[in-house]
Amino acid sequence: MNFRASLIILILILTFQKIYTQYPNFRLFPSSIHQIEPTIVRNPVNQQILFASAFTINGAVLSEGVYVSTNGGLNWIGTDVNSGIPTQNHGGDPGPIIDKNGVFLLTHIGYSQAGMFANYSTNLGTNWSNNYTIYTANDVDKGAPGTDNASASPYYGRSYLAFTVFSPPFRIVLSYTTNSGISWSSVVNVNNSCGSNRSYGPSIGVTPNGTVYVIWAATTPSSPFTEDKIGIANSTNGGVNWNVNECAIDCNGIRTTTFSPWGIRVNSNPVIDIDKTGGPRNGWMYIAITNKNLAPAGSDPDIVLHRSTDNGTTWSPGTRVNQDSINNGRNQFFPAIRVDENGGVNIIYYDNRIFSDSADVYLSRSDNGGFSWNDYRISDRRFIPKSLTGVGQGNMGDNIGLTSGNGNLYPVWMSDYTGKFQIWSAIINYTTIGINKIGSDVPKSYTLNQNYPNPFNPETIIKFEVPKSDYLKIVVYDISGKEIRTLVDQQINAGIYEVKFDGSNLASGMYFYKLISESYSETRKMVLVK
Repeated sequence: MNFRASLIILILILTFQKIYTQYPNFRLFPSSIHQIEPTIVRNPVNQQILFASAFTINGAVLSEGVYVSTNGGLNWIGTDVNSGIPTQNHGGDPGPIIDKNGVFLLTHIGYSQAGMFANYSTNLGTNWSNNYTIYTANDVDKGAPGTDNASASPYYGRSYLAFTVFSPPFRIVLSYTTNSGISWSSVVNVNNSCGSNRSYGPSIGVTPNGTVYVIWAATTPSSPFTEDKIGIANSTNGGVNWNVNECAIDCNGIRTTTFSPWGIRVNSNPVIDIDKTGGPRNGWMYIAITNKNLAPAGSDPDIVLHRSTDNGTTWSPGTRVNQDSINNGRNQFFPAIRVDENGGVNIIYYDNRIFSDSADVYLSRSDNGGFSWNDYRISDRRFIPKSLTGVGQGNMGDNIGLTSGNGNLYPVWMSDYTGKFQIWSAIINYTTIGINKIGSDVPKSYTLNQNYPNPFNPETIIKFEVPKSDYLKIVVYDISGKEIRTLVDQQINAGIYEVKFDGSNLASGMYFYKLISESYSETRKMVLVK
């Protein structure tokens, strides 16, 4: 390829970077100190109330941030320091919860005293209770919070915390509160690990009938402790007793402290969420994990999804979530998962598919229970992942977060766009995701415009015009007439719109795209050249 052709491709890529910035990014709580490992939850009763937290690092002073929105993410207030006494015993790994009573709970590891602790707030995070000691030990990590927000459950309102105890047999344990954090139960053992493996990185989900699921990564017993199984346990009596499958799902993770090309610490801790919409997939369960060198993942890290449609009795083979070309040498890692109020399955993750030296944040979304996926770049700039000093070898943080409400997705991730690692977010309307309205003009007729650029590699924009509110579909077909992707399938108000088509996982060739409404249809050709 000559210099001029390379320059044209680079210009096109940079143009796409600008065109596809549909979701303005913002900092939740601009600060001069590092904020990493963000998590976010919403009030189960009032969807306008959001509570995010982060592991905050100010030199030798560690704590957990408290960031709150009462208007659906439009405005945020908060602090980088949890005020629960003693303040010197806050060591990060925050676990935010909002229970059915609107009480905020925040779990965390200790600092001046080893162990796992919790605080609660009855006034939206303004004031916090003293630290409650859940467990004292030198080696505890990665608390995974959850709450039962299903009103039909016999344990409605009970909140849970699972975490790892790093002493033989390297197991997952759990505590729960029945009184909004005033007190917590004695710790119960969830599992005893898979053979000589270790159990790391739990995640919690609660079904519509109140069954609690805890999942974790079962890792090999020696460094780098590669994740090779997903363990799954469930409790039907509010976390008191557990049914355990130590080696439920095969995986091949990416755990290391020197992740290429950045030399950072990464993991393949699995994450779970459960459909509680009351819709056709009510009760379906979804697990996401990062895998490599194990189909359907390629030779580089990919996000893989497993689903259960029978209350966790059986689990599907993996589905590759990210839709870039397989085995392309790019990395997808740190997934966070959320089943939204319409039953859509949403997974965000870091991704360096555009520039190999730096990472963006992508969202993959499925409207059909995880059988097929569309990808969306949701960060409006990129950053070079790097470790922080004083918080462990290669540590940039171990997770990012996602919740939903009000028809929106609320992702949170850490990046050092400003020179400090800060928590960034965007508000993404999942009912119109990927569809960008242009201006306020109302066209006089239906129009399906030629995509641009054309030919394209790998992404292009399709512009269409709608003169009245109508139910529309835009479908892409290959040259044989096989349906490749549905880009639009919903009610659309009058206006002029753009939608992106990404052909990263398709072969070069001619494709067709068709706009279909009750009274109008039109088809155009486009050419993918790789």
